[in-house]
Amino acid sequence: MRFSRHSTPTEEHTGIDLAPMLDFVLNLLIFFIITNTFVTQAGIQINRPTAQTAVREERNNIIVAISPRGEVWVDKQQVDIRALRAVIGRMRAANPQAGVIIQADKDARAGLMVEAMDQARLAGVKDVSVAAQPIR
Repeated sequence: MRFSRHSTPTEEHTGIDLAPMLDFVLNLLIFFIITNTFVTQAGIQINRPTAQTAVREERNNIIVAISPRGEVWVDKQQVDIRALRAVIGRMRAANPQAGVIIQADKDARAGLMVEAMDQARLAGVKDVSVAAQPIR
């Protein structure tokens, strides 16, 4: 009587184990949900005006906020309007496809908003937008 040490499987197992892939996809989903909640803010609370044609931008943009008191904020730091061109230029070097969104408070001076748009265009940004709240 002869006993074999290695028994041959009666059924071949050639399927792919999907559990690691599903774990990976679920981890990615959780990561994107969490990072999506941390939307880039300019650093101050802005009361944006409303517009019927307002459209949400999904790209990673440079956000410039203008307060009702005339303060200009970029990336949670207050910036002098004369230094805005250099700040946008540095941020644009890190992300060349980024546009600039001006979030001006509805009580802010229009002249300051136009000056901020002009500084962004002088920094080489072609895509300059003004943020508005959609009418609900």
